[in-house]
Amino acid sequence: MPEPRAPIELHVLQPAGRAERSDAARNRERILCAAKRLFAERGVECVSMDEIAADAEVGKGTLYRRFGDRSGLALALLEAEDTQLQDAFLRGPAPLGPGAPPRERLEAFFAAFSAFLDEHGDLIAEAERTMPAGARFGGGPYPAYHTHVRILLRELDPALDIDVLAHVLLAPFRAELYRHLCAVERAVGRERLLAVVGRLLDGLA
Repeated sequence: MPEPRAPIELHVLQPAGRAERSDAARNRERILCAAKRLFAERGVECVSMDEIAADAEVGKGTLYRRFGDRSGLALALLEAEDTQLQDAFLRGPAPLGPGAPPRERLEAFFAAFSAFLDEHGDLIAEAERTMPAGARFGGGPYPAYHTHVRILLRELDPALDIDVLAHVLLAPFRAELYRHLCAVERAVGRERLLAVVGRLLDGLA
């Protein structure tokens, strides 16, 4: 199975019409800038949609029509960051990108994914908060991560049950569980998790 040729786009609510009006684009940018700043200052869970609308100087109706709720807003903020991560493992330099053995690429992917979670875990957890049970596995960025891990596992050993094993390896990197594992000392928690993943990859190899 070939790797995806382009990053998988996240699905964010868009206004009706073929093209976004200039005033709508400006409002969108103001909302995202306000949300990013407030989330960084106070944490995602401590910022309300009303506060974001006030800071961005837009009407609450504009905010809700555009993003639906705080989870939709978090998803929109994640879009550019996630595209960068996908581009790095699809087309970036080795070992994260193509050109290294599958064992090394898997290790590099999980290291990069953990760094991504360290920086954006709160946004990811918020984006997943209102998803129906199981929805994250079929939408958002997860299918791209799962496909990437499956491809590398198949290169590592075609006899492996790659579908199930990819889910198993990705499981501790779910935002909520990852934050729990790294809650006391983030660096130590990340090192312990990556060490365990490395041991598992060694066993597979």
